[in-house]
Amino acid sequence: MIIRQRTTAVAKSFIGYFVPLRFESTDSQLVAKPTSPVNPDHLLRVCTILYQQQNSPESRLQSNLHACDFQLTHEFFLQVCNNFPFSWRPVYRFFNYTETYPRFDHTTVSFNKMVDVIGKSRNIDLFWEVLHEMGRRRLVNDKTFRIALKTLAKARELKKCVEFFHSMNAYGFEYSLGTLNKVVETLCQCKLVEEAKFVAFKLKDWIKPDGVTYRYLIQGFCEVGGLIEASKIWNLMVDEGFEPDIDAVEKMMETLFKINRYDEAMKLFQSMRSKRMEDLGLSTYRLVIKWMCKRGKIAQAHLMFEEMHMRKIEADNLTLGSLLYGLLARGRVNEAYKVFERIEKPDINVYHGLIKGLLRLRRTSEATQVFREMIKRGCEPIMHTYVMLLQGHLGKRGRKGHDALVNFDTIFVGGLVKAGKSLEATKYVERTMKRGLEVPRFDYNKFLHYQSNEEGVVMFEEVGKKLRAVGLVDLADILERYGEKMATRDRRRYRAMEP
Repeated sequence: MIIRQRTTAVAKSFIGYFVPLRFESTDSQLVAKPTSPVNPDHLLRVCTILYQQQNSPESRLQSNLHACDFQLTHEFFLQVCNNFPFSWRPVYRFFNYTETYPRFDHTTVSFNKMVDVIGKSRNIDLFWEVLHEMGRRRLVNDKTFRIALKTLAKARELKKCVEFFHSMNAYGFEYSLGTLNKVVETLCQCKLVEEAKFVAFKLKDWIKPDGVTYRYLIQGFCEVGGLIEASKIWNLMVDEGFEPDIDAVEKMMETLFKINRYDEAMKLFQSMRSKRMEDLGLSTYRLVIKWMCKRGKIAQAHLMFEEMHMRKIEADNLTLGSLLYGLLARGRVNEAYKVFERIEKPDINVYHGLIKGLLRLRRTSEATQVFREMIKRGCEPIMHTYVMLLQGHLGKRGRKGHDALVNFDTIFVGGLVKAGKSLEATKYVERTMKRGLEVPRFDYNKFLHYQSNEEGVVMFEEVGKKLRAVGLVDLADILERYGEKMATRDRRRYRAMEP
């Protein structure tokens, strides 16, 4: 049993903190309504003692906890862990206290919760010891492997990553390809691709990677921009007799498109068409059509549409939105509107393609009219919708003008100051005053985020009135709509609850 208190350097330098209480469980393995509800007063009292007396002697801490007279359940232990998500000492000391209960046994869920907290606090020595204790108690599952490898990989403990598989095998958890694939997937999702590759290749003598393993590695390297490494993994996979699945092919194509190697991406697509036509589905065609339209290759995109139609693959709205943008980018406005009129149920993707294309042609008034139309049809704009429209009306660097009512510097700086971002406002003013320097690109996302509060509602209303006064009706409609419908989280929540 783990009963002693750690005194590592991490523990000596650690400053624990106590987060606000949350009484809903966050563990995916728990049921929505626990059978043993937690008493909030007891939970608050216990967490307060654990926080205030985390460095106290063991006997004193245990006596104070015992005086709380709370009902110890697994849900109670999990809630304590939830309130110290990055502080190992209170959680671990509470764990030691629960070990004194003769009728209370920890489960895989409670152990996973605790090791996750210890891992996030970077106490690797204690983390490693608790993992071995889980192995001895035979409470390890796939989630334990995910937590363990992610924590050890982030700490660059690569030898321990491999050793963990060997140790768990000694405890009776045999080498498993399924478990390895889940670990590799988790590491790649966290952009720890090099670490995932190291683990997979070091375990090759005990667990032979399959096509799924290689697919995760290829996708991971593509995500971090390692196309050369992804290509090496691809070639190794083919040499070992595994055929790349469609997900790996699409990821490789998407990466080639993004780094402007269009011809190579199309060669890969053509090879799929000639050898594995039956594997090509909507997602592959959508990807190819999207990038064809971005490069203005509308004729080729139409051929892809015809091929989809011949194969009885129905285009979704995301694909149609890409086509609309491609047509508008080439100036084929009437043709784009004809395509739009034939779409039975346009959604946000279709409207975004239309708005983005019109803004590229600098037809901001038409784009704003599409914005009004989508609202009338019940399609709610999102943050990206407002950002696109503001960039179209004000430019990517903000509108400049002598009239203070329409000078975007005035609106932006005033908003920053009101949001308490005086340092950012000062830097922006300094750059704009030095006319020899180029004004940095304006971040509309931050602007809207800073104003997403009750004060922002008033600000958008006042700015909208001033913009109408100088004839900028379109811009006024956009800002007033945002102020009315998306200014605060409460407003969005209440609107979502409305029938």
